[in-house]
Amino acid sequence: MQFSTNIEEAVKAIKDNRLRSGLTMSIITLGIMSLVGILTAIDGIQSSVMEGLTDLGAKSFDIVDSPTKRRSKRKGVSAQAVSPIDYKQARFFKENYRFPARVCVYAGLTYNAEVKYKNEKTNPNIPITGSDENYLTAKGLDLSKGRNFSAAAVRSGGFEAIIGQEIASKLFKKENPVDKTIQLPGGRYKVIGVLKSRGGLAGNASTDRFVLIPLLNAQSQATQNALSYSMICLINDPAKLNEAMEEAIGTMRRARLDRIGQPNSFLVVRSESLAQSLEETSSSIRLGGFLISFITLLGASIGLMNIMLVSVTERTREIGIRKAVGAKPVDIRTQFLIEAVVICQIGGIVGVLAGLVMGNLVSKYIGSGNFVIPWAWIGAGLFTCFVVGVLSGFYPAHKASKLDPIESLRYE
Repeated sequence: MQFSTNIEEAVKAIKDNRLRSGLTMSIITLGIMSLVGILTAIDGIQSSVMEGLTDLGAKSFDIVDSPTKRRSKRKGVSAQAVSPIDYKQARFFKENYRFPARVCVYAGLTYNAEVKYKNEKTNPNIPITGSDENYLTAKGLDLSKGRNFSAAAVRSGGFEAIIGQEIASKLFKKENPVDKTIQLPGGRYKVIGVLKSRGGLAGNASTDRFVLIPLLNAQSQATQNALSYSMICLINDPAKLNEAMEEAIGTMRRARLDRIGQPNSFLVVRSESLAQSLEETSSSIRLGGFLISFITLLGASIGLMNIMLVSVTERTREIGIRKAVGAKPVDIRTQFLIEAVVICQIGGIVGVLAGLVMGNLVSKYIGSGNFVIPWAWIGAGLFTCFVVGVLSGFYPAHKASKLDPIESLRYE
């Protein structure tokens, strides 16, 4: 029997059992749709975020606290604590860093604040950050409404605030938040700006639910615990990034009074490392999505095998007639294998198309990502469908090919 004839017979068998075949295809479609959909959404969001990180990474770096250094007690050395960067040191750095760059100083005030406006209030999990007027530029953030802090407001520590889009939607409904007064733990603040929606990824707090206030104002609120300050250096010439970092290390060592021969008591981190961290996290999410989809496809393969076994039983007499007129066992086996593969491939193709649409819609809604077609994962999904079809159809096909033609013809 020719290969094309086997395909025709397989398609005919699928049409004769549309409901049964359709249910099996739907399971496979869901598995492939979840696989392609999840991975497309991840790639789309990552593409959008990576564009911003790559652009910033070429011309910026951060100066942050060094983590506590711990050494083995077997060597007779106990844990060594490193003090956080304080305001005096951060200010010294900003005033004495001579490389052509824009320096932003900021500090986290709290991560569990509650924001109120009239009778509306948020959950008590809103982060508040104090910063200077360079924060939005250094972080690549844009305003949808209002304005940035003025230099005068930063110097005076004025009661002004810039809020995230989620907070604005929660508190103000249909009102314009700009020039309205909100209640924060430190007092009443005038909203001067609203950030554009950006979302959050890789464990980072979303700027959609985030409040920014002047740095000195935040410092005045930190009465119990001293704040830990960080800096972002945004240089003018990306080609001189390494030179700028070396200059920053020298200036910061003077601010921290690090002795000659001692390691730095702080960290200098390029924004490109954030992009690398994002890629690592995205890889873990991709693996999780693939495993979830694989489990779905495993269930579909069991269902497909069951359907093919039922099909063999129902078509026992047909198999006997084919063998009686000269069909070889390999022909019978090939026909049932092709039938299983065709069912999987049709379900896979529909799942790929549905997954592309679903993934890009999610990407657009969450991260304003670009339209993405993950060709590698599409190919992997269709190949997986082929493997599932072969594995699920092999035993039923082998059973059909071993049927005795005489006994098959007697089957009712």
